[in-house]
Amino acid sequence: MTLYFMYSLKLHQFIPAITTWPSQRHIVVELTTFARHKLIPWTFKSDEPQEVVVYSSNRKKGKSRGRGSNRGKRTPFTRHIVAVGDLHGDIANARRVLRFADVIDEHNNWSGNVDFFVQTGDIIDRGDDTIVLFLWMERLRAQAAEVGGTVLSHLGNHEWMNAIGDWRYVYPSELKTFGSIAARQRMLTSGRIGRAWATNYTTASRLPLHPFIGPPNTPYPPPHSFALHMQQDDDDLHWRDGQESESEQSEEEIMSHAALSFVHGGLSPSYPELTPFPTRINELSDTLLARLQNRKQPPPHPPHPYPGFPPETSPEEIRMYSANGPLWYRGWAMQPEEVVCAQVDDVLQKTGTRRMIMGHTPDFKNIKSRCNGKIIIIDTGISHAYGGVLSALSVHYTLTPIPNSPNTKQKQNQDNEDDHSHRWMEREVISALYADRQEIIVTDEREVVGTFRHHEFHDGDWEDEDGEMEERKGSGEVQ
Repeated sequence: MTLYFMYSLKLHQFIPAITTWPSQRHIVVELTTFARHKLIPWTFKSDEPQEVVVYSSNRKKGKSRGRGSNRGKRTPFTRHIVAVGDLHGDIANARRVLRFADVIDEHNNWSGNVDFFVQTGDIIDRGDDTIVLFLWMERLRAQAAEVGGTVLSHLGNHEWMNAIGDWRYVYPSELKTFGSIAARQRMLTSGRIGRAWATNYTTASRLPLHPFIGPPNTPYPPPHSFALHMQQDDDDLHWRDGQESESEQSEEEIMSHAALSFVHGGLSPSYPELTPFPTRINELSDTLLARLQNRKQPPPHPPHPYPGFPPETSPEEIRMYSANGPLWYRGWAMQPEEVVCAQVDDVLQKTGTRRMIMGHTPDFKNIKSRCNGKIIIIDTGISHAYGGVLSALSVHYTLTPIPNSPNTKQKQNQDNEDDHSHRWMEREVISALYADRQEIIVTDEREVVGTFRHHEFHDGDWEDEDGEMEERKGSGEVQ
């Protein structure tokens, strides 16, 4: 402990991250292990290699995420994600899609059969069911949280148009469901829909495939991404700067991009606010939405002039809403294959993701996959306003332990090494779901090595291994 206090008192001035408990816990483990190795090395002989448990995320309705009964045995981890694109005021088709995607049951309630349901925006406009759709989404959000599920919701360009006062795609019949222009403005600002937007909706999301790298919307790169790695050897304790070969990568680096990005329009390669992702985009989204909701509401356009943004709106906020921003960008859907495939890896690298999923640009026949599933466009014109195909995207992720052979186990006992006991097979199966069929878009597999601990999710908060709770936007219920 003396080593620990000397270490932290000296370095906390330079590396603020070590003042947090997770970092301090890591320091304690590393320093005590080093001291034990040097001062009482004979105790290492009696230590048995132990495997860290990865708890399964499989859940049934009414049950929370369970732990394995044998804490010494690794168990497979699974995560099932369903994503749906633009709904545009059509509750009937929305329910049909969520039902065949197994997100809801026959009573239109949360089924408990998926871990995450993601909707990429444009619930509003072109149809009459604005109120019932948004309130239904809030009900599903609350029901999901009760059994450990999560609903991630996004603001599309049409939600933003309505917040600005651009009502070009508001049907007169939809306006009647609110009662009046003033009542609609109140509902979208201070009313239940407006509060839901401010509380539970983001413009961008980063959804990890495995909780080892954090809860939804954990930023990439991390706030303290310059990591100093402590390494023990028989002669000295020294530091290295993270320039490692692939075989020396840490578990965090191995899994750093095991995540999906979701936005409504797309993440342009030239958009300057990509990092940290999605934090920077959502900071701009939050401040701009607050400006629009808190100002005196202008008369809607049309027939009145286009109201535009409040005078105090920043250039960065305006750029977020531009044609090159995440709400309107169509390049991934419209540009030639050779162009987008040459650009996509750079954006994935910057955002800490493997695939980007978006709506906005419809293909009325099928979900569109490009560059071997690195780009997936899920708007298929679900609303009767378009008459497109009903569809949903399904992502099945599994992390399965690779068992040891008897020879490997014997060698581990002899050498007191357990690297091979942490081998896993990582698998992603991405499928397009339709009312009458399922089509696999891509299947990816790879072997990874590490001790990937499972974090638990309780009622909108993520619990770390010490039981500390962390709240994340997008999990609350709007009353």
